Amino acid sequence: MAFFEQHAHPVPKTFLGKYIFSFDHKVIAKQFLWSGLFFLGVGGIMALLIRWTLAYPGQSFPILGSILFPHTNGIVPPDTYAMLFTQHGTIMIFYAITPLLIGAFGNLCIPLMIGCRDMAFPLLNMLSYWFFFISGALLLSALFTPLGAAAGGWTSYPTLALTFGSPGVGQTLWYMAIFTIGISSILGAVNYITTIITLRAPGMGYFDMPLTIWGIWMTAILNAIFVPVLGAGCLLVIFDRVFGTSFFLAGAAATSGSGDPILYQHVFWIFGHPEVYILILPAWGIVSDLLSFFSRKPAFAAKATALSMVSISVLSILVYGHHMFTTQMSPLLTQSFMTLTMTISIPSAIFFGNWLGTIWKGSIRFDTPMLYSLGVVFVFGLGGLTGLYLGTTTTDFYLHDTYFVVGHFHYTMAASVLLGGFAGIYYWMPKMFGTMMSEFWGKIHFWLTMLGINGVFMGMLFIGYGGMHRRIYNPFYYEELRRLIPMNEFVTISALLLGGSQFIFLFNFLWSVWNGKKAVANPWKVGTLEWTIPSPAPSYNFKDIPVVKCGPHELGNPNLKDGKDFQYQTEELVTS
Repeated sequence: MAFFEQHAHPVPKTFLGKYIFSFDHKVIAKQFLWSGLFFLGVGGIMALLIRWTLAYPGQSFPILGSILFPHTNGIVPPDTYAMLFTQHGTIMIFYAITPLLIGAFGNLCIPLMIGCRDMAFPLLNMLSYWFFFISGALLLSALFTPLGAAAGGWTSYPTLALTFGSPGVGQTLWYMAIFTIGISSILGAVNYITTIITLRAPGMGYFDMPLTIWGIWMTAILNAIFVPVLGAGCLLVIFDRVFGTSFFLAGAAATSGSGDPILYQHVFWIFGHPEVYILILPAWGIVSDLLSFFSRKPAFAAKATALSMVSISVLSILVYGHHMFTTQMSPLLTQSFMTLTMTISIPSAIFFGNWLGTIWKGSIRFDTPMLYSLGVVFVFGLGGLTGLYLGTTTTDFYLHDTYFVVGHFHYTMAASVLLGGFAGIYYWMPKMFGTMMSEFWGKIHFWLTMLGINGVFMGMLFIGYGGMHRRIYNPFYYEELRRLIPMNEFVTISALLLGGSQFIFLFNFLWSVWNGKKAVANPWKVGTLEWTIPSPAPSYNFKDIPVVKCGPHELGNPNLKDGKDFQYQTEELVTS
């Protein structure tokens, strides 16, 4: 039963009220979507510059290099290279994945899929986007400071990130930007949690919610708990940089009785490992639903999948130490963290098995959203298996800080989340904009993206196993790494393919927004609540609050008549 009033905002009459400072969750979802796509492009260009430098050191990146680096004849200099991989990691995690998977789909899906008219706190929702906007402006403004943007790595560990390691104001702006985006995330998390708990449609129990909502809900809970931890760490580093304190100053413990850079690593990874699941849980939820919808059968063990999300969320709190095996941690602690890390693979395996169970003997429709969902199944399987070697202390000592870590991390995060995000965009395009994206170009985009993603990240696993460190500017100074030149060139060519294929998506997306084929009310023949109303959704979502009478995955029921193979959640379950 809802505890809050189901408010419906009057349609704003001014441009600012309608498109800029809107309280409508659907408009805010689009703002996050456009912002996320912009930062995805910025971060992607940085990735291509990094890869080019590793494969062809001393050579100018075609066209773009001479524009960006005219004083070095188009060659990326070493200090700029450190800035590039710092900004690339930061942008992709906090400014591309976060707004796309959490900001856009969270805002779009929660009210529509649980049957309410808007978020519980529309003002906080609007402020959440604008704190994100301010944060992005802070991050990008650092590029124009005298010594450039932050260059201490996306984790920005002290002491490298303190004033004697990174003297410019760019690193301080980095911490300010992360602190500000933390405010945005907390505002969104409070809103999401409250809305899901209090504004569900009558009759909708927790296990009647689509798995998409479960994923976003778990993400919001983790955000509310752990983003403040990162915010506190960033604030303390700002104090060290600006006011001369010594919270993370190496050697300060010997003189003043306080100060330890390893403390920052604990603070960062207490947040950082839940962050992995913060980003991927929405994609898991989306894929769990789409596999059911396009296999035209109920999601296999849907309750177990939801409970696996809960288990993973709880266990994610307890495994952060596997990021710190090489910091001279006590052997007792390393064994404990290793055991907990292996334990979290159990609910992950259940998750994966349930996906396969959903697909098995389904009447599969290979529409573009389904292809991307199947792509997530494939790349997450590879990413999860490679993670076992990093969660085990003996193998992690060798592989830590090599490109094997980069390949694993990108398989589980970049590949899984990117493909899951594309699945969501293609699937909910009719609900957001009232148009359909091209299936032909969507499928070409999928296959080129899959080839590029696996070429890049599989190649990283190989060069990492070969011993290539993840932060080397020119690996070919080292004789033992010169044998990896062909593999580095292959990875870079794959990255260029991956980057180039995104122009197909960009064209398809932009063309569809303004000139795409008009969508019918329920183009995918699915019974969740968002498809019971017109596409795009009206400003008030539901004229009458729906009453839920069955679950979200009622497909392939042999008792249905007239050739219909699904039923809406507002319909009584047909049993005979």
